Amino acid sequence: MPVLSALVSRPSLRLLVGTAGLSLAACGGSGDSAGDAAVPPAGAVASLDTATLSADAVKIAGFTVDTARTLPWQATLSVPGRLELDPNALETIGSITEGRITHVTVRVGDRVAAGQALVMVHSHEIMDARSALRSSTARVTAMQAERDLAATAAERAQRLFDNKAMSRADLERAQVARRVAESTHEQAVAERDRAEALVEHLAGMGPLPAGADEHDVIIRTPIGGVVTGREAQPGTVVLPGTPLLTVGNPDRLQLEMHVPEQQSTGIDVGATVRYALTDHPDRFFDATVIRVAPTVDTLTRTVQIIAQLKGKPAGRAETFVQANISGKGTTAALVVPAAAVQALEGDTVVFVTEPRGAGMQVKATRVRVGRRSVEKVEVLAGLDAGNAVVVRGAAIAKAELLKRRSGGGE
Repeated sequence: MPVLSALVSRPSLRLLVGTAGLSLAACGGSGDSAGDAAVPPAGAVASLDTATLSADAVKIAGFTVDTARTLPWQATLSVPGRLELDPNALETIGSITEGRITHVTVRVGDRVAAGQALVMVHSHEIMDARSALRSSTARVTAMQAERDLAATAAERAQRLFDNKAMSRADLERAQVARRVAESTHEQAVAERDRAEALVEHLAGMGPLPAGADEHDVIIRTPIGGVVTGREAQPGTVVLPGTPLLTVGNPDRLQLEMHVPEQQSTGIDVGATVRYALTDHPDRFFDATVIRVAPTVDTLTRTVQIIAQLKGKPAGRAETFVQANISGKGTTAALVVPAAAVQALEGDTVVFVTEPRGAGMQVKATRVRVGRRSVEKVEVLAGLDAGNAVVVRGAAIAKAELLKRRSGGGE
């Protein structure tokens, strides 16, 4: 027995039809015409759009109820999107020297740690830098010896002068020689430090990786993450600034969408986004719009929208999603959930409910609708704010009423 007919008993329905026939006779209707007998009265038609349900019937049908309410109309747009790496979490690693690539230690998709050696470039710059470091280190040693000797001479000259065994001029010359030796030593230390910094810049910190020698410049990654691009190939000659690899943080993603120009009105920074992976359309995640492109793409006539994900990313970079963007609220409108609106034999209806003891009464109510979004519909006429309407199960109610209208519910 259909759910909506469960509580409308056959004797009651027969009594209703009999009463309708008596009404026709009282109004002068004749039973001689078969065509007149086939036309039901208006009251009988109205009764076919109403049903009283018990609590058990409501439970079996799985109905859910919501309320028509007046809210600022918030345009919602459904568009495809793509998860991509956050540009602020991407690092394009270029060559820091001129030379020939000898080794590339990673491939696209490899996970790397900060400071890890990725590319080795054979270059004369590292040879010159190491030579300059050895030379400056030796000079520091020599200048340190001269500084110590000058300090000893100045101290001895001071003692001799105090004992009146040396002239003041000789003492001053010894003190000047000490200051000159100290300055020369400081200059040598600065040159050594500069040479060390250049070698560290070209080779990085830590031991040389396997396969490298002292003539290789070591290109290391400044951040940890995943290799997303590789342009470097062994044997290629590169110049300073030539792109070699791209490393990104896979845990920092953003959502990119392209909205048709005419539908982008009302979408601004701060708008909410709900998205679902194409492989899991029933699981939704949240994001917030952080950028709306100020210009329209000249080829596609779309506006780029960028949203920041909330929480841990639900997918990987370059995953496609279906996103619902909710713009800012504008003028007030009476709205109901989109699932509550049904088409019934050419009419647009919602199923208004009222409590009937432990059960409820359902009535198909004609409405005139306006704007629509993915989640809600604007009602222009036929419904009042506060009316309870069937959301889940509205299609079941529609099927049952269609059956009753056709006489299948007898």
